Amino acid sequence: MSFDLAPIMARFQAIWEGLLRTLPNLAIAALIFGLFLLLSRGLSKAVGAIAVRAGQSATVVLVFTRLVSWTVRALGLMIAMTIVVPTLTAASLLGALGVTGIAIGFAFKDIFQNLLAGLLILLTRPFRLGDQIVSGPHEGTVEEIQVRATLLRTYDNRRVVIPNSELYTNRVVVITAFDRIRLAVQVGIGYGDDILDSKRIILAALDDLDDVLKAPAPQVLVRALGDFSVNLEVRFWLAPPIRKEVVEAEDVVLTALKAKLMAAGIDLPMPTQQVLFHDQTEETDGDRSRQREGWPARGENPRSRQAVRASPVDGEDRDAVVSGRSEPVAGV
Repeated sequence: MSFDLAPIMARFQAIWEGLLRTLPNLAIAALIFGLFLLLSRGLSKAVGAIAVRAGQSATVVLVFTRLVSWTVRALGLMIAMTIVVPTLTAASLLGALGVTGIAIGFAFKDIFQNLLAGLLILLTRPFRLGDQIVSGPHEGTVEEIQVRATLLRTYDNRRVVIPNSELYTNRVVVITAFDRIRLAVQVGIGYGDDILDSKRIILAALDDLDDVLKAPAPQVLVRALGDFSVNLEVRFWLAPPIRKEVVEAEDVVLTALKAKLMAAGIDLPMPTQQVLFHDQTEETDGDRSRQREGWPARGENPRSRQAVRASPVDGEDRDAVVSGRSEPVAGV
């Protein structure tokens, strides 16, 4: 039994002849693609130099040079493919790339969105490397602005990777955008204390602190007449506004204010409650229109009830127990 190798040899011969005919096209395509590689390097360097002269950051320069390089190389590859395969025209190639591009766009929508947002952040520069920002629940220092995401280092030494689309479309608070920041702490004084005298003592205490700026001048404002104190808001300015300096400045200010106010005899009241027990021996018990909560019956001497109030009932003292202070009740 014999095999006829003539068809196989004819097939190999046809492939070899086709390869020989294609070699000139391959050489021309390789030469053209090499020229485009050189052109991409030259254009990327030129774009980088222009970006540097325009005052752009190193990250922006790197992004633009890579985009120019990739674009030129992709164009050179398309031209080389049309030379190697003459039946592949530019129109058919662009049509195929268009359909493929739509499919890729839907598949990688989030990636392209982050890419575009990263480019816009690098161009508009709402914040820079080293700035301290707040984005949603995250707060920290910007370590790196990449094309896809921004790397944030929190104050407890953790890294947070935030997509650029989130930073570009949502609100971002830049803490270190300016060279100084205003801080505010709350101080409560007693109702019997003089407000103007308290303000004078607080401003004098702030004037002795080196970290507090003298201009703009600190302010002390009455913000509320609280349940147990007159609430003052102490405003002062600090530079630089980094988080470490802010926390330390608040600690120094509060420590100094407490010492100065207490030395001057200013009361720093704590929360106080008064608990009144309902007197269930009255005839009006249950009549909400006539019932008096915690007060003795009309015409009765409150002093005569002190012995009853001080005596324990069922093993428990009937006096009111409050947080921080105890106030005698008016009735049992």
